[in-house]
Amino acid sequence: MAQDTLVIRGAQQHNLKDIDLTLPRHKLVVITGVSGSGKSSMAFDTLYAEGQRRYVESLSSYARQFLGQMEKPKVDFIGGLSPAIAIEQKAVSKNPRSTVGTVTEVYDYLRVLYARVGTPHCPQCGREVNAQSAQQIVERVGQLPPGTRFQILAPVIRGRKGTHEEILAQARADGYVRARIDGVPVELSERIKLAKNKKHDVEIVVDRLVMPDPRTGGDEPEESEAEGFVARLTDSVETALRLADGLLHVDVEGGEVLIFSEQNACPACGLSFPELTPQMFSFNSPHGMCPDCNGLGTQLNVDPALILHDARRSIMDGALRWYGELRKKKDSWTLRQLESIARHYGVDLETPWQDLPESFRHVLFYGSGEEKIHFAYQHESENSSWTGESRRPVRGIIYHINRLFHQTRSEYTRRWYASFLSDQPCPTCRGKRLRPEAAATTIAAKSIEEVTALSIQDALAWVNKLGNRRSRATGEQALTEEQFQIAEEILKEIRDRLQFMLNVGLHYLTLERPAPTLSGGEGQRIRLASQIGCGLVGVLYILDEPSIGLHQRDNRRLLDTLEQLRDMGNTVLVVEHDAETMTTADWIVDLGPGAGILGGWVVAEGTPQDIMDNARSLTGRYLSGALAVCSPNGQRRTVNGKWLTLSGARQNNLKNLEVRFPLGLFSCVTGVSGSGKSSLVAQTLHPALARALHGAEGKPGEYDRLEGLELVNKVINITQDPIGHTPRSNPATYVGVFDGIRRIFAQVPEAKARGYQPGRFSFNVKGGRCEACKGHGLKVIEMHFLSDVWVTCDVCKGQRFNRETLQIRYKGKNIADTLDMDVNEALEHFANIPKIERKLQTLADVGLGYVKLGQSATTLSGGEAQRVKLAKELSRTATGDTVYILDEPTTGLHFADIQKLLDVLHRLTDAGNTVIVIEHNLDVIKTADWIVDLGPEGGEGGGRIVAQGSPEEVAAVPESYTGQFLRQALRGMPDMAQAPDCLSIAAGREPVPVASGNGAYR
Repeated sequence: MAQDTLVIRGAQQHNLKDIDLTLPRHKLVVITGVSGSGKSSMAFDTLYAEGQRRYVESLSSYARQFLGQMEKPKVDFIGGLSPAIAIEQKAVSKNPRSTVGTVTEVYDYLRVLYARVGTPHCPQCGREVNAQSAQQIVERVGQLPPGTRFQILAPVIRGRKGTHEEILAQARADGYVRARIDGVPVELSERIKLAKNKKHDVEIVVDRLVMPDPRTGGDEPEESEAEGFVARLTDSVETALRLADGLLHVDVEGGEVLIFSEQNACPACGLSFPELTPQMFSFNSPHGMCPDCNGLGTQLNVDPALILHDARRSIMDGALRWYGELRKKKDSWTLRQLESIARHYGVDLETPWQDLPESFRHVLFYGSGEEKIHFAYQHESENSSWTGESRRPVRGIIYHINRLFHQTRSEYTRRWYASFLSDQPCPTCRGKRLRPEAAATTIAAKSIEEVTALSIQDALAWVNKLGNRRSRATGEQALTEEQFQIAEEILKEIRDRLQFMLNVGLHYLTLERPAPTLSGGEGQRIRLASQIGCGLVGVLYILDEPSIGLHQRDNRRLLDTLEQLRDMGNTVLVVEHDAETMTTADWIVDLGPGAGILGGWVVAEGTPQDIMDNARSLTGRYLSGALAVCSPNGQRRTVNGKWLTLSGARQNNLKNLEVRFPLGLFSCVTGVSGSGKSSLVAQTLHPALARALHGAEGKPGEYDRLEGLELVNKVINITQDPIGHTPRSNPATYVGVFDGIRRIFAQVPEAKARGYQPGRFSFNVKGGRCEACKGHGLKVIEMHFLSDVWVTCDVCKGQRFNRETLQIRYKGKNIADTLDMDVNEALEHFANIPKIERKLQTLADVGLGYVKLGQSATTLSGGEAQRVKLAKELSRTATGDTVYILDEPTTGLHFADIQKLLDVLHRLTDAGNTVIVIEHNLDVIKTADWIVDLGPEGGEGGGRIVAQGSPEEVAAVPESYTGQFLRQALRGMPDMAQAPDCLSIAAGREPVPVASGNGAYR
């Protein structure tokens, strides 16, 4: 049985209720359930942790000390466990040197390919660099047509000043009678006088020949004549190479000049070229990296866009951040200088920046160069007065910021100067990272830089064409038979890896894309593609929502990849909420029925049909159509005539778009992966709004103008980033409810009698916290070659506070008891305190009633963190006119959780705010008031508006992939007028959990 099944007995990790499971091996298994039901606790914290722990324990104690060991999960028994590999939702790499190409190893193979069969070219003149022996040169010259007249030249002087009398005299003494000087034939017997201060080219004519015609004198040429010609040609070639230090020119009648070199150097420029090695194409190696940016592709330089504050203002009114509002600095030295510059160029400092001449703006930023400007100085005070004048060039703002940034010793001042700097493409390598010699090496007329700039789809087409024997036979490609034999295996490895990435929906990525810019879903799919390339068998793969970030169009290819991984002989365990993935699975485990303490039971398990037939399974009811995610509103909101308009958006692949978002409505930005959604919203719209409304320093993507700002008062980007990076951060502190709770405890009579202030009830500062564990409640014990052990603090027993602080009680509970309450308990406990109750209610409204007030932020999932942020926004006093931006908020959410999320988003919209969401989930898209669909494809094939309007209008556009799937979703959607009834069903009471003997829900 153990060979066919994975047996789990008594799983108690986190909120798992001592459950038993028997999972089929070598199958595609999905674990699903509402957020917080225990899915990750089972998949990652139990199965993966135990698989990893067993592997590490099999190693020697010496090896173990170098490996991080996972904590032993709380489980009685696991049988049939294979070696486990987890592919989680996390960044691939934060190293700026990592790219898609390096992470997938495609770039490593490309480096070998270019080192072995690449053709080097001179970076200066573009001429092919190819070291050839005398014999190879003779063979090449011998290919000239019969009867061709040519002469062998030895370029003894190339671009050097002087009269060169000694060189010419030596050539004359050696018996040579002709030369070519600066392209003009001369007789060496003549008197030759060259200008001393001019650069000259001197070529000695070694021999003049005519290619023999094999048809002359009969059917067969005289063998001795042919041999004599080859011998003479060889002798002349060797002589010329000797005279010119390995260089040789063949001047062919008609004007063509063939240039040959015995050395790896450009025969025209003389630039030496190193031997091609894989290291030469690595931007992480000193042999290959650009010397100016050290292979990063960017340099920290002053960014003119960060100097400009508002182009609609004049310089006097603060158009430039560097000067500020000069109207308030009327007697300043800076203003007098600017007035002199403005007077010189005939401009008015009261003119809006956008209307000033480009020449004047250039002088302010970059300086006047050689042009001198007249400055007049005047100083008056009680004790003295003086005047003066000067004429001098002016230095620009950029020069001064650069100088002061490097000279200042104040960290505060350095941060101010740094606010004007940004990473910009290196001017030497144009952002491509490589040294010029590597960038000038080509295969089939493409450099390695050009190949990595291609999308995965286009790169695969290039590799296929390169390795296609048929195309080589027609002469379309530059690989010879010998080169093909060298490259064949390398091309296969590259082709396979690119195909795997194509299969998981990453066709739009480029190989040069920096790894830190990838989303969690993209990073996970890259790792998935790499694992398929490894070809491992008998492994337990555990994946965390691989469908995140994928459009419905691309989902099928991902599922094909998962099935391929399974069919290779592996067990694929997926934590997932996507309906198509669940219906494709061989086996489903539905955990729940609720979240937190209400979860951790097995609600249902079996085939997809078994789950749909199980009335107790909330997931099954959604899959079968008995329940549906519905809009909280009875009808769509109508456009009110107020718009936020972004014009000329050109970031990444955006094609100079003009995009309009109706204010006061719920809008979705949709499109296939890589179509430009994040480029539009996250990289352009949000930074532009934040800069205009809040003076944020971030630089938005390229765009022309943003209209409608006067109708908006703030912008808030609600991400799935953690609400804190330390165990001390928790939901209570983030939403601000803990401040009120501490004040309540400080008002207790006993606390007043002791003189306790609210700070006494904080575990972040001295006074009330336990100093033995510094308020953590835990202590870490280093175990060297074993994993570190966290043990409960023996002084405070995990309560974080000292004994005196814990003696203060409110309604029978001390501060530690209060932090240990979940949100629902706390709502009852503080029911008579409106300020606290209102903030707690918002946490309950977003579906986080199960979360404990003091729960560490590091234990919250991305979806939970995002909902905590939403709760904080809901708890604010409603002002309207706020733009909320969310990027795929349904990540990690079950159907029921999506319903709660939609309730919150529509509630924010009903308060007069504008909600803009990037989303692929059709349950969210179909409830939107307005959709902007980008595409039609990803990468260069995207960046255009395919459709915009209401969901019904977008669904009617045949070119829209989103519209095609949206039509099906709208067909299955209840009538909008019936939405309230549908909502009451979807948000109905969850069954009361009851645990059977094996932990299964019944």
